[in-house]
Amino acid sequence: MGLQDLFITPIYIILLSFLAYLVRPLVTTPETRNYFLPALWVRFFGAIMLGVLYQFYYDGGDTFNYFTHGSRWIWEAFLDDPWDGLHLLTTSGGTHFPETFEYSQHIWYYRDPNSYFIVRLAAFIDLFTFHTYSATALFFATFSFSGLWAMFSAVAKKYPKNVKWLAIGILFFPSVVFWGSGILKDTVTLGALGWLTWGLVEMIDLKNRKWFIWLVLATSFWLILSIKVYIVICFVPIVFIWVYWDRIISVRNVILRLILAPLLLFVFATSGYMAMIQIGKTSAKYSIDNIAERAAITAYDIRYGWGARTGEGSGYTLGNLEGTWLSMIQLMPQAINVSLFRPYLWEINNPLMLIAALESLFVLVCTIWLLIVKGGFVRVFRDPFLVFCLLFVLLFAFAVGVSTFNFGTLMRYKIPLLPFYILSFISSIRK
Repeated sequence: MGLQDLFITPIYIILLSFLAYLVRPLVTTPETRNYFLPALWVRFFGAIMLGVLYQFYYDGGDTFNYFTHGSRWIWEAFLDDPWDGLHLLTTSGGTHFPETFEYSQHIWYYRDPNSYFIVRLAAFIDLFTFHTYSATALFFATFSFSGLWAMFSAVAKKYPKNVKWLAIGILFFPSVVFWGSGILKDTVTLGALGWLTWGLVEMIDLKNRKWFIWLVLATSFWLILSIKVYIVICFVPIVFIWVYWDRIISVRNVILRLILAPLLLFVFATSGYMAMIQIGKTSAKYSIDNIAERAAITAYDIRYGWGARTGEGSGYTLGNLEGTWLSMIQLMPQAINVSLFRPYLWEINNPLMLIAALESLFVLVCTIWLLIVKGGFVRVFRDPFLVFCLLFVLLFAFAVGVSTFNFGTLMRYKIPLLPFYILSFISSIRK
């Protein structure tokens, strides 16, 4: 970040806030109206503070690489020759071309299509912000906010008595605000996941199947698939369970339900498994045959490779991960536990881990209170959507916990599960 951030960023804060003010009457109700602008502004704050953290605390990192060692060179290409800039902006990366090699050779993530997607997105926004980090980050934050607001609006219709608590859990949870607002993969996938959930709630629960919702679903799915395939792999099978549960409880006749339950379970389970296989084919790393090996490679790389250099002693281990499905599944309880409830207070090694530990303690206390005081998740299983939320949380917590082995990285990777987890126990208690 430089001096231009001090001049250009405030202009975009005002412009985006004004646009939000104009849009607010169209996307809010009297119950949700007061949360709209504060939820946007807190994400602006998170986006700027994330840049400050990476520049002055980490002295580099992902968001720095996407911008300084990424979109900067596409911006430079546009200044020298707009056609070269357009070429870099529209190519998916991986292959260097003679006419743009002088720029692409400097882009650190050029050979990784998933990461280069974020570079290209930042470069496109740079055209309007004059390659100003904070201003570009504001647009990332706005997209993340839009998806989470859509998700919040949908669940507020379902659980109107819980609006205040749902707003806190979905819109204002600290780590989700901070790690889901800057120039990062997590910001875009979080926003897309919010829009995807909104569309599914509208279609499955609220029976609204307009063409616009199909378009939002397709776009959100494509965005996540282009950046983090494993989120889709965790998400899609659980959607089939959601639809299955919704169909089963809609059958009022007990005998007919008992007859249909195993048949529908077979149909939806098979469909979910086939969907996972087809999604896995989009990336060799995430095919069914390679997931366990990829989890082990990623976990040890983050723990002992680049993560050891940047994690400042925040590594953890769950046991022996051998790159097989058996070794991975054996670590499932520890993986879910580390994603939801760790780091513990006695594991703190730096200020960021303190924040993560306090959040984890809060989630742990809420979970214990729900299980002991409120009698468990009984109400969850009466609501297909809450079943979906809880199962997605458990599967995603397992996936990121077993493949990360570093608390610093885990803080970022686990943010998609937090709104769903908080939503599941808030809605199961206060109905």
